Amino acid sequence: MSIKENGRKRVNPAVFFLLPYIILFTVFIIIPVVSAMLLSFTNFDAVSRLDIVGLKNYVSLLTQDPIFMQHVLPNTIAFAVVVGPVGYALSFFLAWSLAQLPRLPRTICTLIIYSPSLTVGTTMAVVWRIIFAGDQLGYVNGLLISLGLISEPYPFLVTEYLLPIMMLIALWSSMGVGFLAMLAGILNIDTSVYEAATIDGMRNRFQEMFYITIPMMKPLMLFGAVMAVVGTFQVGFIGVQLSGINPTPGCYGQLIVNHIEDYGFIRYEMGYASAVSVVLLIMVYAISKSARRVFREN
Repeated sequence: MSIKENGRKRVNPAVFFLLPYIILFTVFIIIPVVSAMLLSFTNFDAVSRLDIVGLKNYVSLLTQDPIFMQHVLPNTIAFAVVVGPVGYALSFFLAWSLAQLPRLPRTICTLIIYSPSLTVGTTMAVVWRIIFAGDQLGYVNGLLISLGLISEPYPFLVTEYLLPIMMLIALWSSMGVGFLAMLAGILNIDTSVYEAATIDGMRNRFQEMFYITIPMMKPLMLFGAVMAVVGTFQVGFIGVQLSGINPTPGCYGQLIVNHIEDYGFIRYEMGYASAVSVVLLIMVYAISKSARRVFREN
């Protein structure tokens, strides 16, 4: 943190460049995480005094909260398993496919694929609720009725179909920063490596992808994997925007993020909500650690 000059110590200039990041990281990451951990051992409603209850919130969460064990946790795991790996694989495949195109069509296609990740909140409320509306004005219901598959509109957004619809929307909007990072990484690979591989007997593009592209992109693929994991656990707003209420009808689309918002900002049980958020933090950390093991450099 300091260097010597003419026998005197002075602050390393790099510290001044790192200081804004350190301050922001401390204020928006470290302090909230530590506060959530401390609040998880209390009974706090944002008005009364803190009442320390120890592990009671965690015990209640795992043994006395049927909504969490029967709906929230299974929904979150199913959502993460489908959207995370599938969205990640789709991001890489699309990035690799676009890298084979000339510059102009590649730029246009990249903008088209990336734009849903910027407008998902607005388009979800406007477009997707119309598509799956539970009356004849809904596009899906109108199509099914016209084909004779159903006789009356089906309320998709308040039934067990809510979670699959959420997965579909999450996949549609999952081409975000991770997708751009993968595309940039593929485009920055030295073309001479591919030329040398062709001379050595590489026969097709898929061999290039498995034996050259993926091994040379491990750091960026790790970044994309972490972004996919974090993004998967942050999209609980999809079910709330589609159904219009939290908890979602029948808890069909209730994810762990919705559970936190329900107890923290609707019921004002801050201690219990903090305990749920700590569980979410542990899940994200464990999956991120697993991703690091898969993509680490040997």
